Amino acid sequence: MEKAIEVKGLRKSFKDTEVLKGVDFEVKRGEIFALLGSNGAGKTTIVRILTTLLKPDSGTVTVSGFDVASKPDRVRQSISLTGQFAAVDEVLTGRENLIMIAKLRHLDYPRQVADDLLKRFGLTDAADRRASTYSGGMRRRLDIALSLVGKPQIIFLDEPTTALDPEARIETWKIVKELADGGTTVFLTTQYLEEAEQLADRIAILHEGRIIANGTLAELKKLFPQAKVEYVEKQPTLEEIFLAIIGKKEAM
Repeated sequence: MEKAIEVKGLRKSFKDTEVLKGVDFEVKRGEIFALLGSNGAGKTTIVRILTTLLKPDSGTVTVSGFDVASKPDRVRQSISLTGQFAAVDEVLTGRENLIMIAKLRHLDYPRQVADDLLKRFGLTDAADRRASTYSGGMRRRLDIALSLVGKPQIIFLDEPTTALDPEARIETWKIVKELADGGTTVFLTTQYLEEAEQLADRIAILHEGRIIANGTLAELKKLFPQAKVEYVEKQPTLEEIFLAIIGKKEAM
C-alpha cells in the first residue's frame, strides 16, 4: 500500500533539550494511525513538523510524497490540521465559517461546499446560528468540517476529543471512522488509550523522544505477558499494554 507519511531519523531539540531522538515510522494511505504518548513525549512536536509548522533539525520527513523541509507548500496543499481546541470563529455562523474557508482556499461555489459539509456533519439545522451557541460536540463537528474544505488527502487530529464529554467523544469517533472509510488518511494523537483502541488501524507509542512500539493492536498485545488463566482468560487492554511497555523501557 502507498505511503502517505514516511519519517526516518527525525530529531528536534529546543535549546539544550532534545525532544525527538531519532523517530522512525510510516503511515499507509487511507489508514487511521494513532500516536500515543505521555505529556511531554513529543507528540505535538511531531505533528507540527509533519504539518510544516516547525522545521526538523535532522532526518527525512515526507508527507504525500513531498519533503516537508524543501516543499512545504506542496505538503500544505494535501493536508489539514485540527488541533486540541476547536478553531472556529464564534462570531460567525456555522455556514459563514465554512464559506470563509472555502473562499480562502479559492474554491468554486463556496456556498455549495458549505451546504454539503453542513449536511454531512448534521449541522444543517444549526447552520445560521452563531458558532458561540454550539455545544462542544457541534463545535468539534464544525471544526473537522472546516478541516475538510478542499478535500485534503491527509487530516491531522491532535488530541481532538480533549475536554469533550463522553457523548461528544463518541460522536467524534464516528466522524473519524467515516473519514477513513471515505479514503482519507487520519493521523491521530491522543492520551485516551480507549480512543486508539477503538479507532486505529495501527498504533505507535512515543516515549522519551523515541518510538518504542509500533504495530496493530493485535501485534502490540503479543508484547504483553500471556494472560493468567483462572476461570476465564483475561485479554489485556491497550492501557495495560501501554503501561507495561513504558514500564519495561524505564526499567532498562
